[in-house]
Formats: sequence, structure tokens, C-alpha cells
Amino acid sequence: MTLATADLGELLGLLPVQRAGIALLLAAVGLPVIGVVIVGLDIMPVRFAMMHVALLGIAVGLLTGVDPMVCALVACALAGAGVAPLARTPDGLSGAMGLLMSLAIAGALLLLAVSGVNASGAFALLWGSILSVAGADLAVLAVLAALVPGLFWWRRREIGLLLYDRELAQCSGVPVRALTAALLVLVAIAVAGAIKLTGALLVDALTLLPALAARRLGSSLKSIALWAVGIGVVVNLTGFLLALWLDWPPGPVLVLTAGALVLAVHFLPERRTSSWRVPASTSLPSSH
Repeated sequence: MTLATADLGELLGLLPVQRAGIALLLAAVGLPVIGVVIVGLDIMPVRFAMMHVALLGIAVGLLTGVDPMVCALVACALAGAGVAPLARTPDGLSGAMGLLMSLAIAGALLLLAVSGVNASGAFALLWGSILSVAGADLAVLAVLAALVPGLFWWRRREIGLLLYDRELAQCSGVPVRALTAALLVLVAIAVAGAIKLTGALLVDALTLLPALAARRLGSSLKSIALWAVGIGVVVNLTGFLLALWLDWPPGPVLVLTAGALVLAVHFLPERRTSSWRVPASTSLPSSH
């Protein structure tokens, strides 16, 4: 145990490990709030759609020589904005994500095949590489950590209405189309930003799982968002330290840690107003 503790201390002194820890802390501030939006808008397929779009962006970056992660971020942002006009209803948005996912993976595979670019670099995106986080990745996560909670707090009344009922939000004067487009772009960029940490296949550990646990603990939209951030911090730090201590890959450990917490929270007595939708609507007048 002493030897393991000493080894862990040495690892924490390494710059790549420190960067990874900072990245996970930044991710815990913004990405769980994105998870709240994903669950609230009922757009679960967005993670898979943006995974494929990011793969297409990576392929473009490998072909053109531009930073692949920058291409992935731009591709996801454009895709998020592009599907926003199709989001007339939750079903329409889910259908748009399915279409986007199919087109993106087809485009990525065709581009890689025709160009002759080595696909291993693109498909490494699926598994992530948290210890290879660079300064540019930290900058993206820092912007998300400031932008996502800032927008959420600034427009919490409108977002609460949108998550509660799209038609009611529109009748109440909420700019539904513009707000939906902004949220979709943020969701898309956040998913792309998280890919470097856990890999596309495990991105739920940073976004969706903290939101699902927070839904059981919070009694209003604000409290659920705060719970999600707190859970994200605990899960990210605990999972990362455990992975370092056991010398296991961080991505799967983060997912298992988050999943274990979600299961544990599930056994707690559910609050009478556990869904943010009811408190969001009843508390709106006091949000001015």
C-alpha cells in the first residue's frame, strides 16, 4: 500500500498527468450541465451522431494537414447548427440525429478510403488518450467550463421553459429556434471536446451519467445542474486517481465509477418533484 501510494505521488508529479487532472476538473464544470440539456431535450442519440461527425472531422484534418481535433470541433459545431432547423419536435430532432450519424460515418469512411489516409489515427478517437491532452485541449475545455454554466445561468428561465414544453416556451416569447440552435451547438462542441479525455465510446461518463444521477437528487432545474457539476467533479477525480493507482485505462474506470454512482443514487428514495420539468415551470416567475 505504501509503495502504491508512493507510485501514485510520483505519477501526480508528471506534467501529462497534471494536465489530464486539470482537464477532468474543467470538464466536470461544463459537461455535466450539457448532460442535463441532453436529457431534458430528449436527444440521447446526439452523442453517437457527434461521435461520427467528429470522426469525419478527424478524417478531414488528416487529409488536409489541419489539426484533426480543431476539424472535429468545427465539424460538430456546424452539424449542431445544421440540425437545429429540423428540431421542430423531439421526434424530429432524434430523427435528424440518426440521419446525421449515417451520413457522417459514410462520409468519413469514403474520405479515408479514397484519400488513402491511414485510418488508425482517426479511429484512435474512439478510445481517447487522456494523458496526451495538450494546451489547446485545455483551452477548449476552459471555454466550455465558462460558457456552458454562464449561458445556463443567464438563460435559465428560457431553458427551463424549453425543457418543460417547447410549445409553451414559444407561446411565452422564448426564442425557441435560436436557443435550441445555441444549445445544440454547445452540446456538439462539448461532446467533441470530451472525446480526447475518454474516447467517443465513453463520453457519457462526463456528460450523461452525472446528469442522470443529479436528476434523482435535485428538486429544481438549478439544483439538478449544481448536483450534476458536483457529481462530475467527484466522479472525475475519483475515477482518475483510481485508474492511476491501479494502472488501469482511465476512460473505462471513469465510466464504471460514474455508473456505480448512478446505480447507488437509484436506490435512494425518489423526491416527489425529482424531474426538473415540474420545478422549472412552477419556479419561473421568481427567476426574473
